Amino acid sequence: MSKNNNKSTNIGKTKRSTDDLIDSAIAQQNDWMENRRNFARRFLKTLNIFARPAAKPDNQSDVQTATVRRGGLAAYWFPILCAVVVVLIAVWVAFFHTCSGPAVVVAEPGAADASSIQVEPVPDIVEPFAPMFDIVRIEPDGDVVVAGRWLPNKNISILVNGEIVATERTDNNGEFVYSPARAFSAGNYTIGLIGVEPEMRSDENVFLYISAHGYKNSVSLLMTDDGSTLLQAPSILKSGDLTVRKIDYLDTGRIVVTGDALPRLRVSLTLNGEYLGFARVSDYKHFGLGADVGELVPGQEYSMVVRLHDGDGRTIAHVTHKFVMPKMTGDDDTYYTVRRGDCLWIIARNFLRRGVLFSIIAERNDIENPNLIYPNQNLQIPTGASAK
Repeated sequence: MSKNNNKSTNIGKTKRSTDDLIDSAIAQQNDWMENRRNFARRFLKTLNIFARPAAKPDNQSDVQTATVRRGGLAAYWFPILCAVVVVLIAVWVAFFHTCSGPAVVVAEPGAADASSIQVEPVPDIVEPFAPMFDIVRIEPDGDVVVAGRWLPNKNISILVNGEIVATERTDNNGEFVYSPARAFSAGNYTIGLIGVEPEMRSDENVFLYISAHGYKNSVSLLMTDDGSTLLQAPSILKSGDLTVRKIDYLDTGRIVVTGDALPRLRVSLTLNGEYLGFARVSDYKHFGLGADVGELVPGQEYSMVVRLHDGDGRTIAHVTHKFVMPKMTGDDDTYYTVRRGDCLWIIARNFLRRGVLFSIIAERNDIENPNLIYPNQNLQIPTGASAK
């Protein structure tokens, strides 16, 4: 019986405690709602001050009301002032402010007053890019001038045939000029650029051909992934800058012309005024050009013209060769002397129409490695194989 009384007593205490918590929460909520209503009344009264003009007070109560309204407006003077300042700053930034880089204040050692402080503007940040060529020119005295661009106030190295020969400093505009102390001797040169810190290699190179006949016969070519651009073209050619060494006419109706010309330029071939094609001159000044001309009549005279073109396609030299077609000997083979820069693929393309037939030439001449041939090596060309 006592246990039951204790149990009911505990339950009653727990119930009364829960009711107190609920009543306390309701009272807090009512207080919060009352505070919210009071705040809303004050806010609406404040807005009413801006909505209605202040009337002239007729009695003491009106004077007190106007005083309250002026007091309410004065209470919000600081937010209003901040809003006006923000609007003025926005107008100034939008219409009057000009963008400029940040400034660095440099004070001389021992300077005590503001008059000795100098303000220097910091240059804008430039995105890194690969070094570029502007000019590569051969001067009349044989000197070479290289000019280009990169990041401002940076070191840039000049490579000639893969070796660093000099390092120049770019100016504030990122421009540099290099001229070697000694003139280049006659020959072929490849010029590149490497930027220092950060290390960046130029995407383009310049091929330079220094002619033994002087700067007017020299060539400067800018080489990119998209092709080559002529920077300096030969203006006057000397005898020997374009020569035809050999003309082969095969019983397959194909003519092959080999010769020498200025490197990296193009040569074209015409026969009796008919255009037959073009070929690129190698770095070693050699070219070979093969074309199908059909059957040439023995005893008839023909006129063949080989033209040398600059980078713009203009003819800067030509060689005219007139010949009377002799009778064919019936020999299916001809011979070719290998020159520097040759490969069996090009030789097969000129003589046999297709470069993939190089294996026929290699087999006829017992060449074990088709990728390895030597200058002045005499090759027997089985020309009849191209007709099979």
